[in-house]
Amino acid sequence: MAELKKKSIWEAYRFSIILLGAIFLGSLIGIQFGEKAKVLKPLGDLFINGMFTIVVPLVLVTISSSISSMSDMKRLKSVLKNLFLVFVSTGFVAAIIILVIVTVFPPAQGVNLSLKATEALKPFQTGEQVVKALTVTDFPELISRKNMLPLILFSIVFGMCVNMIGEKGKPVAKGLEALAEVFLKMINLLMYYAPIGLGAYFAALVGEYGGQLIGSYTRAMVIYYPLCFIYFVVMFPIYGYIAGGKDGVRAMKHLISPGITSLATQSSIATLPVNLEAAEKIGVPKDIREIVLPIGATAHMDGTVFSSILKISFLFGIFQVPFTGVGTYVSAILLSIVGGVVMSGVPGGGLIGEMLIVTMYGFPPEAFPIIATIGYLVDPPATMINATGDTVAAMLVTRLVEGKDWMKRKLG
Repeated sequence: MAELKKKSIWEAYRFSIILLGAIFLGSLIGIQFGEKAKVLKPLGDLFINGMFTIVVPLVLVTISSSISSMSDMKRLKSVLKNLFLVFVSTGFVAAIIILVIVTVFPPAQGVNLSLKATEALKPFQTGEQVVKALTVTDFPELISRKNMLPLILFSIVFGMCVNMIGEKGKPVAKGLEALAEVFLKMINLLMYYAPIGLGAYFAALVGEYGGQLIGSYTRAMVIYYPLCFIYFVVMFPIYGYIAGGKDGVRAMKHLISPGITSLATQSSIATLPVNLEAAEKIGVPKDIREIVLPIGATAHMDGTVFSSILKISFLFGIFQVPFTGVGTYVSAILLSIVGGVVMSGVPGGGLIGEMLIVTMYGFPPEAFPIIATIGYLVDPPATMINATGDTVAAMLVTRLVEGKDWMKRKLG
């Protein structure tokens, strides 16, 4: 039995362990050989360039496919409206919390690398910048990683239009679904090379900049891990109280099983059956839990909101750009909610969200693997918050749909 448990843990964490092991080995090589390790950088550039090449068509087909294949859900208008309200509201609360934390405890404080960023953008400060952030002047400009947000908006509208034309659009939807599978397979194949590519990249990076970067990662983890566990034991009971009063707080005991499952599997989808069982025990109505939880498994990501702002703040520190000002804070909140609510519902959404951060703030390509590594490091507690938060969200949606006494009626 112990052997089986060990095997299952290894299978769940295998890729992360291999990838982090390769990054650790590359960092050791960089420390040992110093500037000479820069000879390995082309191996890292191959991986980064591969990711940049695939990400644009991946965004277009996966988002369009997801939306175009949605079934008619008019009957569920009330549930879906409140679901969206809850997802965005909890994401906003998570964004404010992490924003305060990284402002007080900057994750890259004391790091002084000579990496040069292009002039950083300050999104959403003027009407002209909003237009440039959301649109392009010609279709060819859309097919570029430099214009990720316009591409995402175009993909959403395109998918909606395919859906809206009904039967005529079904062949297109099936074609988009097939293309999405193709590009996801390309990502899967490229990820076989990721340990070599990221290992080589970090060997060159650490060789050039020493151990400062490793120290900054440690600081980021010291901030992130306790924050997730504090959020779990403080904010979830508060949401439980809003959803069902004292009974809602007592219902939080049912989150322990989904929490352990999500930590072990690192997957909100794998935790879905356990979440459905927990929601049933709490008393969430069958139709609501069977809508909210599957959607939440891919589109309700408070842990991802945490990590998005952590990554943004981290990059600002690494590239010596002040993480201050209302415009910077507002853009960080908006991007984190897009990453946590919209992009997380798309296969490969984490990578797309990281690419969006890099391009929206005008950071150079070298920034992408730096924050992608943070993504792997924070994945276990982030998944725990994402997955267990789905059951809490289902309780809040039930409160909005059925009224404040829903728990009393169910328990009665």
